[in-house]
Amino acid sequence: MHEKCGIFGIYNHPQAARLTYLGLYALQHRGQESAGIVASDGFNVFTHRGIGLVDTVFNEEILKSLPGHLAIGHNRYSTMGSTSLANTQPLLVSFFGEGIAISHNGNLINAQQLREKLELGGSIFQSTMDTEIIVHLFTKFNKSLGKRKALVEALKKVRGAYSLLISFNDQLIGARDPLGFRPLVLGSLGSSFLLASETCAFDLVGAKYLREIKPGEMIVINKKGINSNIITSSPRTAQCIFEHIYFARPDSVVFGESVHQVREKMGRCLAREHPVKADLVIPVPDSGVSAALGYAHQSGIPYAMGLTRNHYVGRTFIEPLQFVRDMEVRIKLNPIREVLKGKRVVLVDDSIVRGTTSRKIIGLLREGGAKEIHFRISSPPIKFPCFFGIDTPVQRELIASTCDVEEIRQRIGADSLGYLSIKGMLSCVKNPKNYCTACFTGKYPLRVHPQTKYIFETRKINR
Repeated sequence: MHEKCGIFGIYNHPQAARLTYLGLYALQHRGQESAGIVASDGFNVFTHRGIGLVDTVFNEEILKSLPGHLAIGHNRYSTMGSTSLANTQPLLVSFFGEGIAISHNGNLINAQQLREKLELGGSIFQSTMDTEIIVHLFTKFNKSLGKRKALVEALKKVRGAYSLLISFNDQLIGARDPLGFRPLVLGSLGSSFLLASETCAFDLVGAKYLREIKPGEMIVINKKGINSNIITSSPRTAQCIFEHIYFARPDSVVFGESVHQVREKMGRCLAREHPVKADLVIPVPDSGVSAALGYAHQSGIPYAMGLTRNHYVGRTFIEPLQFVRDMEVRIKLNPIREVLKGKRVVLVDDSIVRGTTSRKIIGLLREGGAKEIHFRISSPPIKFPCFFGIDTPVQRELIASTCDVEEIRQRIGADSLGYLSIKGMLSCVKNPKNYCTACFTGKYPLRVHPQTKYIFETRKINR
């Protein structure tokens, strides 16, 4: 599973592009396909975008070419639109001589319908991203309403998940959808203000975390300071629970809670729901670490590192050849045989999607000498695809949609298998009613048009 994107923006700092680069570096886990920065000095707009990781897209010379006190940046993992330079964000357009840039984390479920209507009205698109729809809607409304009201009206037309950063020549805007699917936070650094997907980006640049942008809120930052207003309200929220399970960095505060602490609670609850006699608790690095610590603390079973991870494997290395793809897990992970030999092991991971990776990891542990492997998952079985900013496989490829727990256990080769219950998972967050759990229950917080489902499925099959 992959999240959509990471976004970062800053207003009123002489090194805005450099700090945005660092912010994107901290958010690299949210997207590895492409990266981009748009900077402004109040009059002129400068941009650089590229395919690849942040540190390969940018260098010292490029950062020097991005002057200004305002900048927004973006790391991308595509859920709508192919990987290409045209689909790299921030999306930048010129409108009556002013540069407008936009970075988007999320997914619009009425994108196809809106795009068809706009094209019939004469709009010409330069990408296949749903993000570009917001720009076209804005330009249509701007003729009569002005910038701020035009943006509000544009956002009222779209449905789905969005955390947005929008920059004009001398103005930074952040906005979040009414259900609050994706995170967006506000920070400060001296007299500068920052917006980002996660607080870990603030930590890297030495900024102070102020607060979360509210669902349905639009915040405008310019020379006058900060102005906030609610675009549209909703009687409920649908924050993505997978931000806590897997996507966010453990050192971040997301939806008002420490990610590490939530994951540790999930591990403790998992130990209570699925106890087992074992010698060691080991995580699947890195996303299983916090939950494994919680499982070990609750169960009293010693925690150990039985797998080591190679952190220097790029995404492109594992794609071209089938025999290399078959070795993907071995390239990334290696068992520590001296730890595993003859031991009964509790292996903790955040989720099982197709089951193929889990089967390979269990195979590695057996080769490493583990006597028994009891697999524990700190989330419920994933049975349904996501349409709100997570790139899940089509439903029939989700192993839990067609197999029960015992069948999954047999397929992956574990001695036992236990998932965290939905009730247990929600008991680990402060406000359980505020979360979307559609990938486990199939109860989507917004109705998804059948055409949207068809487009998602077709795209993923043909990828």
